[in-house]
Amino acid sequence: MRAVVAVLLFVTAAHAGLWGLFQEKQPAPDFRGILPSVSYAPFEGSAHPDVDNIPQIEKIRADLKKLSTITRAIRLYSSTGGVELVPPIAAEFGLKVTVGAWIDKNSDRNKREIEAAINLAKRNSNVNGIVVGNETIFRGEQKINDLVDLIKQVKKSVNVPVTTGEIWNIWRDNPELASSVDFIAAHVLPYWENFTDKQAVDQAVAMFQLLRDQFPGKRIVIAEFGWPSAGYNLRNAEPGPFEQASVLRNFVTRAEAIGIDYNIVEAIDQPWKFFEGGVGPYWGILDANREPKFAWTGPIVNENYWKLAAIALLMGILMSLPILRLEQPTIMQALLLSTAANGVGAWVSTVFAYWAGHYFVFGSAFALTLGLILLIPLILIAMARIDEIAAIAFGRGPRRLITKSAPLAPATIGENVAFPKVSIHIPAYYEPVEMLKQTLDAVSRLDYPNFECVCIINNTPDPEFWRPIQDHCRALGERFKFINAEKVQGFKAGALRIAMERTAADAEIIGIIDADYVVHPDWLKDLVPVFADARVGLVQAPQEHRDGDRSLMHYIMNGEYAGFFDIGMVQRNEFNSIIVHGTMCLIRRSAMDMAGGWSSDTICEDTDLGLTIQQQGWLTHYTNFRYGEGLLPDTYEAFKKQRHRWAYGGFQIVKKHWRRFLPGASRLTPDQRREFSLGWLNWLGAESLGVVVAILNLIWVPIVAFADIAIPDKILTLPIIASFAVSLIHFVALYRLRVKIKAGQMLGAMIAAMSVQWTVSRAVAQGLITEHLAFARTSKGGLSRMSIEFQAFWEAVIGVLLLIGAAVLVVTNGYKEVREIYIFAGVLVLQSLPFLAAVAIALLENSRINSFAFWRNSAVRTAELIGLRPVTLPTVNTQSQPVASEIRREVN
Repeated sequence: MRAVVAVLLFVTAAHAGLWGLFQEKQPAPDFRGILPSVSYAPFEGSAHPDVDNIPQIEKIRADLKKLSTITRAIRLYSSTGGVELVPPIAAEFGLKVTVGAWIDKNSDRNKREIEAAINLAKRNSNVNGIVVGNETIFRGEQKINDLVDLIKQVKKSVNVPVTTGEIWNIWRDNPELASSVDFIAAHVLPYWENFTDKQAVDQAVAMFQLLRDQFPGKRIVIAEFGWPSAGYNLRNAEPGPFEQASVLRNFVTRAEAIGIDYNIVEAIDQPWKFFEGGVGPYWGILDANREPKFAWTGPIVNENYWKLAAIALLMGILMSLPILRLEQPTIMQALLLSTAANGVGAWVSTVFAYWAGHYFVFGSAFALTLGLILLIPLILIAMARIDEIAAIAFGRGPRRLITKSAPLAPATIGENVAFPKVSIHIPAYYEPVEMLKQTLDAVSRLDYPNFECVCIINNTPDPEFWRPIQDHCRALGERFKFINAEKVQGFKAGALRIAMERTAADAEIIGIIDADYVVHPDWLKDLVPVFADARVGLVQAPQEHRDGDRSLMHYIMNGEYAGFFDIGMVQRNEFNSIIVHGTMCLIRRSAMDMAGGWSSDTICEDTDLGLTIQQQGWLTHYTNFRYGEGLLPDTYEAFKKQRHRWAYGGFQIVKKHWRRFLPGASRLTPDQRREFSLGWLNWLGAESLGVVVAILNLIWVPIVAFADIAIPDKILTLPIIASFAVSLIHFVALYRLRVKIKAGQMLGAMIAAMSVQWTVSRAVAQGLITEHLAFARTSKGGLSRMSIEFQAFWEAVIGVLLLIGAAVLVVTNGYKEVREIYIFAGVLVLQSLPFLAAVAIALLENSRINSFAFWRNSAVRTAELIGLRPVTLPTVNTQSQPVASEIRREVN
């Protein structure tokens, strides 16, 4: 334990060291003067000024009092809607005001704005200029001549300089506009022109010089210069708090040195400017709470950096504490788990930073909140998978796993050896006759002296299915009981209840095998002795399949099944938390009776019974040694139906048993509660979340592509990518460590596992809105050779839509090159993979390449083409062929 504590302290210290190592400090010129002018809008919150954002006098007064300490003047953009309150209040604090008249296509509003601006200039001596329109020509809302007329109208009415505000290239390209104004108010915003923060100041100075050279003798004012502190990159332009501080400090120092007249945009962040792309609200030198974003002297630092570091470290420590509850964890196991916990802590800190440093309208707040809510279970799933990786790769080996022991005395050793009686139950429903005979023959060869076999065929009135089995049971002897039950209620569980009624009174153990299973002779001999411990209620052996070589599809299916039995079940067994599956299972009869027997209120009666037995406090054991082989589902359709039944039944069990997971409600241990809860979350939750998030992202695509809104990469998209990476590593690493299959089959198993995401999520959705579905038999034994129809229609639709969405994002982002949009597009591609996996298998099933004969023949042809083996020529028949007349004679 001391070693584990030392590891946790080491990881925490390393985490803190990384925060220290990556703390950013940037040098910048100090500025101790007063800014000549800043843009000011007296609005608060996210409501648009044209709707219901009316400035309040006291708020304006508080703003201007604060601004008077950092600037000599302010620039306004409108003269109505409450902005007209600003000039007289500014005079109280000695602030000059450049009044603005907002000009657009609305002539009535334009008239009101001009009249108001003129009145403000006449009534307030601190007004030092009027700006008629702001980027009106750039937006295409006025023609040059019309705007010149408006400027002339204002000039005639006031005694202060009059101009209009336009981007520098508008002035360059329209000299007639320059000749109509008293001074040139040029906007130079390098962010919007694809300049980096390192190039921004040089760009502004160069444009100032360009205009001064083009219009000698004309006063040139950089009427807007700034840099956003948050938002999304625009090609090479990167917003950020450090970038904003560096750009502004460098600019004002340079401008003061060479005598540039300038105005900084803007004084205070404006959350209502969300329509100006991701950066719109973040141009202020004060945040929306009227607090400075950065210092004008000293190195540029993040004042909240160590607060965020403390949050990350605290969360890392809290999430590492469960490691102390592990039984004898290894150093490497604790190291991996603690590192992952601290990684999550760093993500939580990033969430805090993002939430505190951004403004939200209702829609964006709702989307972010929903995204974070969906990410919480996703991160829990990723952590559970990391825990499993750590346990298997670095932890101690399984200690409760039943291994193949030395051979016991054969069952025929003598009459004095006591063997508990076992009653083997084989339920069947429209099963192929020869397949079921194989199952019964295998049971007859069991090397165990004291057993009976009850074969019950239910709801199968066709005598071609049951009469041969009845005759076969008679031929096998008195140990074999045959029941033909019609109109059985309760699916498979109903049949098994009838089998229990016909079970010998002295049978102590009930064995369950499916109708397709060929058991090995030593099944009972090896596993029944485990019941010598009176606390043991159930022993489970894994499923295996003998027809994995039927086709390539069956080959990868078999690999997919193997992962559950060699990885998940082995790990769950360590905590007495195995999932019971209804074949190769031995159950103590008294444990079954205590649990209430087979229940029909779920369609996974085996798992339901196993969980109930565990809730009663019985021990369960598992072996991963194969004691029998069954058959794989005949088709991909059958494979999906089986997985749908398991998922739907699993969700039924969750609804039935969740109350028993509450404290004191059952005899389940904390470890069992954790394993079952995480198991359900890891399977049902992960698949459902994958589909829900994919569909939500599809809905979000047009908003991102066409509304100039992107998703924050650090807190939403990157965790999805990280979770996918964890799942990939989890699958590959654990398969290589535990499952004895080749790499190609492992890859196919991964595709098969991904392919049922839609199936499982659909089952969970049906489980939410329905209580019962009919039991669906899994077609096996060759009754179906091929799926009736294409089995991945909806998967194809969603998968293709995700790819189209990714393509739309990439194409529409071609000019802006916003990094977060590319990341989002990458997420859509990743999310399409499970859907496309289903499409791939559905196509494979109906193609020539599904046959192993195709690959063998292809290998032979390839070898012949490259000369590795001689070409086999067809044999020529030397006998003479019959002529046409002879053929007609033979026919006649």
